[in-house]
Amino acid sequence: MRTEDGNIVHQCLNGEPGAFGMLVDKYKEGIYAFAYDKLRDFQDAQDVTQEVFLQAYRGLRTLRRWESLAFWLYRIAYARCTDLLRIRSKRADRDFIEDQDLQVIDAPSLDSYRRDQLDESLQGALDSLPDAYREVLVLHYFGGMTIKDMAKALGASPGAIGMRLSRARAQLREEMIAMMDTTFESQRLPTGFTFRIVEAVKRIKIDPMPRMGGLPWGLSLAAGVIVAVLSLNPHVSITNDISIPAGSSLPVETRVLKAGEIPVDMMEVSEIPFVAYKQADENNGELKPPDPQNAAMAAPGAENIWTEGTDLLTARDRLSTCVIDGIIYAIGGIADGARVSIVEAYDPVEDRWVRKADMPTARYWLSTSVVNGIIYAIGGREDDPPWRAMSTVEAYDPEEDRWTTKTDMLTERATVTTSVADGIIYATGGFQGGNGPGLPTVEAYDPVEDRWETKAEMPTGRRFHTASVVDGKIYVIGGAPEAADWIGCETVDMYDPATDTWTTMDSTMPNPRGDHAASVVNGIIYTFGGAGIPLGNDVGLSIVEAYDPIKDTWTTKTDMPTARMDLSTSAIGGRIYAIGGRDSFNGVSIPTVEVYDTGFLPPAQGSSVEPKGKILSTWGETKSH
Repeated sequence: MRTEDGNIVHQCLNGEPGAFGMLVDKYKEGIYAFAYDKLRDFQDAQDVTQEVFLQAYRGLRTLRRWESLAFWLYRIAYARCTDLLRIRSKRADRDFIEDQDLQVIDAPSLDSYRRDQLDESLQGALDSLPDAYREVLVLHYFGGMTIKDMAKALGASPGAIGMRLSRARAQLREEMIAMMDTTFESQRLPTGFTFRIVEAVKRIKIDPMPRMGGLPWGLSLAAGVIVAVLSLNPHVSITNDISIPAGSSLPVETRVLKAGEIPVDMMEVSEIPFVAYKQADENNGELKPPDPQNAAMAAPGAENIWTEGTDLLTARDRLSTCVIDGIIYAIGGIADGARVSIVEAYDPVEDRWVRKADMPTARYWLSTSVVNGIIYAIGGREDDPPWRAMSTVEAYDPEEDRWTTKTDMLTERATVTTSVADGIIYATGGFQGGNGPGLPTVEAYDPVEDRWETKAEMPTGRRFHTASVVDGKIYVIGGAPEAADWIGCETVDMYDPATDTWTTMDSTMPNPRGDHAASVVNGIIYTFGGAGIPLGNDVGLSIVEAYDPIKDTWTTKTDMPTARMDLSTSAIGGRIYAIGGRDSFNGVSIPTVEVYDTGFLPPAQGSSVEPKGKILSTWGETKSH
């Protein structure tokens, strides 16, 4: 019997509850360890683990095809632990909760009330560790999870998990590690745990999945849905590889791929928009995303959909954002008319912002880039006369929540853009002084050596532009060379770090603008908002346009719900988060967060199809970073 997650879930939904035991066996130890780390009580952790699998079985039909089953289970576990901790907090006999803030209680890394189940010395050793380090130790030694397993469960990169585990081990004495093994071994889940779960789910009624006639057994439902969509919609565009035999009802073409060991005809769908709709009875009149069961779930899938995220804690514009391990960090900017050093972190899964350590130097119009899990905040501007551009470089370690000072850029610049290629940060353009012209300057920073060097200049000096990396090459888009009349740079300039050369692309930006933002998903550069040309047109825009560097072509996408300029964007998986900004040149800062779904379902999110068209055998093994 095939044991891939997707096939097992398919069996469960088609009346074979006994198959669910394989999923329980696969994930029970990890869920148990995760629950223990949050609750610090073995019996409570065992109860939560049982509840997680029962709840998951009841909700199997709600599991989205592009979502990782593992990460879905851990989300359920986290919610159950949070509920239990809240119940604990209301008990009359609690002595651990009096001085705790409810927001702290809700934190993912909560170190809650514990009952002395572990040896006191071991407990003290674990308590001495940072939450993130303790968590990976418990999951590894108690849950028996590998670094790869923990990365999938926690939504972090294997490199970051490995670093946490290594640092955690280094902080514990060797005898403590041995004690941990012995103590945890005595608290394993009881024999027969899986059997009890399977017997329980056999009594739970779930609606069977309708079978798709004419499809090979074991084929992902995603393929079946696509076949149905294509059969009913003659307007869908299909990529050519192998012609459909004469007499086919589809005036399209397909290519043969493999699903496991079964050859399957798989259609590549291009540009099928699925529009969010209102359903007052079930969704309180709010925008509701398309039903996953009715959407084509192969990449690209549902696209051009905007949804709302939780607002920034501090409304800001001219800020910079970046991503580490699936968490977005919003850094600096202008708030209430003044430059700030504020750092806030956003968890898209929890849809929640938390405050982090402030940047040492308050500034705006800065740029941030990430190398090896460290954020580098570069350049910017301060408002103290004479409104000086800055060369400051400061590095932030999210693991330590700590900032350090690095070597300054060679050139002071505001609205500089930074991009990472092969571990090197490239700083392009910007301007100096109060309102100087756009600079063609390019400098490269080596984080390992903490050293800058000059590179070939851009063909055109720019300010208020964006720079994005695709396949190791940097694409600079938009902005303006001069301040006087805000004449825009509609050209796209491409830099090849390997040869230190620039090339101007043939295609030009359909709507030249500056003060916009850009992010890359699946090799496509998406540009958002900004300010129009000339300067008199200083109202924020809602325009979204996508540039394909390979084809050197532009396409128009669905506008942002909120028109704005001086915003920042960051991409996680197939979604792009548009954060902050201002509605006009003289407007106030806004806290708005809106999420754009590009329709790309990367393997890291558990898509049914990889970018190159290969059907995956499971619904997903990892979370995007």
